[in-house]
Amino acid sequence: QVQLVESGGGLVQAGGSLRLSCAASGRTFSQYAMGWFRQAPGKERECVATISRSAGRTYYADSVKGRFTISRDNAKNAMYLQMNSLKPEDTAVYYCAAASRALWDDTYSTGARYNYWGQGTQVTVSS
Repeated sequence: QVQLVESGGGLVQAGGSLRLSCAASGRTFSQYAMGWFRQAPGKERECVATISRSAGRTYYADSVKGRFTISRDNAKNAMYLQMNSLKPEDTAVYYCAAASRALWDDTYSTGARYNYWGQGTQVTVSS
């Protein structure tokens, strides 16, 4: 099992930046494909970005391409989401998630594929 804790959320003006972190417990972090998801009030949860176990493959939602960067450090059991040029529509609770039984270079954009979830961190972008 793995436990996930997000941090780095907050209030930022449009055009600003935030860096989210996801700290994972356990010694098997590298065995999990990872992803960031978000859910805004009244909306369904959506996949923001995902990264393979190797960190060699990534996926981004069209809405964040060119603005967000996902990364991971397997030695530190951590994953990150650098968010630049933030927009009010990026306002949401952001969750990190881990998918077990993942192939080395596979990424997954479907939430149902993920076994473990963090508690979420609020990101609010003011206009």
